[in-house]
Amino acid sequence: MTELNESTEPRYPYVHVDVPKDAVDEASTLLWELGAQGLEERDVTTLDKQAAADVTLVASFETEDDAKNALEAIGDTWTARLEHVVGDAWRDAWRAYFKPTRLGPRLVIRPSWEEWNASPTDVVITIDPGHAFGSGTHSSTRLILQGLDQYVRGGEEVLDVGAGSGILSVAALLLGAKSAICIDIEDDSVAVSHENAEHNRVRDRLQASTTPLSDIKGEFPLVLANIEARVLIPLADQIAKRVAPGGMLFMSGILVGQEDDVLRAYPSLECVGRPIEGEWISLYMRNKS
Repeated sequence: MTELNESTEPRYPYVHVDVPKDAVDEASTLLWELGAQGLEERDVTTLDKQAAADVTLVASFETEDDAKNALEAIGDTWTARLEHVVGDAWRDAWRAYFKPTRLGPRLVIRPSWEEWNASPTDVVITIDPGHAFGSGTHSSTRLILQGLDQYVRGGEEVLDVGAGSGILSVAALLLGAKSAICIDIEDDSVAVSHENAEHNRVRDRLQASTTPLSDIKGEFPLVLANIEARVLIPLADQIAKRVAPGGMLFMSGILVGQEDDVLRAYPSLECVGRPIEGEWISLYMRNKS
């Protein structure tokens, strides 16, 4: 018999992992590999204004055992704890954090459950938080989206390196770019990029794959790379040579203070913008050839 004071509502297990900024990608990858069903990144620039660590990753798991196994696997690498949400109210309550947001004169991002009364000049991208990085809530993503709003004029061919959810390419296409090639090392990224392109009716102009950057041929008027400084620097030669003469490269995922090291790795490109939001900086570069 169930005790009267024992809740009969379902309990959903979540693993909270506190990590420094430079460990977010490593910890996120591990959580996905351990069976996370969803992943939320909290820091002072996104959802949780009271985060004690640099970043807290909140991973949902299907079962209690899965969550406990993840905790055991994390061990002492980072501070991790198991928490629960009781009942089904969370399924709707978390949506309150995601509202339509204007990112520039033209570009607006909204989740699918929120309406937006668009003006004739608005370009609205519909993206829901999901299984791949890039829902438009993080500063590094927003900084490039704002650059796209400013610089995309129409007809550009896009190369998106480390595409995540494909949000940047989808935005560029909605702003008038001709086509987009998205590459990422994760199969999930390919599937989610195609899904987001379908939802925004640009699927016929977006091609996502796990093709290595070294196998991508040609030059592109618009190259996007929202990754990290530790990846942008060793890939500098490969990325820079794919920016067409007069073309633009938008880089993000760079912490303030790392930008000079990144800039030194791209001597053939001219920096024409370096917007900052919180602890993050984006570099807008032009091929001055």
